[in-house]
Amino acid sequence: MTVSSDFYEAVRDGGSAYKFYLDGEWKTSTSGKHVKIINPSTNAPCFSVQACTQQEVDAVFQSAKKAQKAWARTPLWRRAEFLHRVAAVMRENAQPIADVLVQEVAKPAVDAYTEVIRSADLISYTAEEGVRFFGEGKMLTSDSFPGQDRTKLCLVSKVPLGVVLAIPPFNYPVNLAVSKIAPALMAGNSVVLKPPTQGSVAGLLMVQCFAAAGLLPGLLNCVTGRGSEIGDYLTTHPLAAAISFTGGDTGLDICRKAGMVPIQMELGGKDAAIVCQDADVEAAARHIAKGAFSYSGQRCTAVKVVLVHEAVADELVPRVLAAVKKMSVGMPQDNAHITPVISEASANFIEGLVKDAEAKGATLCTGPYRREANLIWPVVLDHVTPDMRIAWEEPFGPVLPIIRVKSEEEAVEHVNANRLALQ
Repeated sequence: MTVSSDFYEAVRDGGSAYKFYLDGEWKTSTSGKHVKIINPSTNAPCFSVQACTQQEVDAVFQSAKKAQKAWARTPLWRRAEFLHRVAAVMRENAQPIADVLVQEVAKPAVDAYTEVIRSADLISYTAEEGVRFFGEGKMLTSDSFPGQDRTKLCLVSKVPLGVVLAIPPFNYPVNLAVSKIAPALMAGNSVVLKPPTQGSVAGLLMVQCFAAAGLLPGLLNCVTGRGSEIGDYLTTHPLAAAISFTGGDTGLDICRKAGMVPIQMELGGKDAAIVCQDADVEAAARHIAKGAFSYSGQRCTAVKVVLVHEAVADELVPRVLAAVKKMSVGMPQDNAHITPVISEASANFIEGLVKDAEAKGATLCTGPYRREANLIWPVVLDHVTPDMRIAWEEPFGPVLPIIRVKSEEEAVEHVNANRLALQ
């Protein structure tokens, strides 16, 4: 089931801007406004998307609510059949989406292609597991309650919530979108997708794969626009029966305003690697370097701090440095290991963390700090101490702080003292 390049042109509004998706059709916003998407590698606009209105948000939710009722009555095997078709379309048309990821989020070309293929595989996996998971019920007996005999039986089964609002992040705008969409659809829900601004076009092309596979109109709608204009309106919408959000501190604000709506949040972390004195130091260094600097450290699960026992610290640090020095620095289309971070604001934040650590006595093992626009050369900071911001904050960039500890207990205490999540 191959989709031609002409098919992707349907997503455009006739110019350089991309449309939003409502009730099975690609539409131009009545606002007449566009949101520019900046290429992190050039800091120049590369695409633009519709700046949807609150009225259009109302329309996508109403459409999704209507479609969900019929979809909830659709047999599980038919839902799975549809998702397998989506996965097939995505695999056969992965390259156009990957090309967009390179421009929108500066993801190395090979990694961008892998993300799309991995997303298709996840859809297929969801289809297979969903049939089994949602096909199972649970039998309860009345004598589990004090004073009751086993005279009654209760069959518990899983039912859809309704309309699920899905908001993925910039770093995996396809993979972390389908990880929300596919399970929600398999469970009998409909979905309203709000892709990240950086990653919107990749998200729209991903939605086109669902459309090409025979998507029921309204079952998956997609709006684009400025969070300042439609963000709160989306997350507090009365027709949103659940919210799945991956991102940063914005999620805390969503939690405060969402009321009793079920929410699924993944809000970043300060993920630690603890290296004990009996560790295989060579293996630890290799995995730490890869874990810290893959996609320039812009991953929720990246290694963001190393706590190493002082007995092996002098052995570990040079090995980490040796691995880091083998990494190429450059543009995503050239498949460099380290590519520009997502924005100038992000680059400035990362630089602030490094400068703070340097001013407070940390050692820049990788040499003088180097940056060109959004491209930051990898930084390894040794002798980091708890008074430095980098010991606690999430850089979301190519920076690895190393803290030397006297015991495993000291390491665990530091890790658990952080307000951020651990993965």
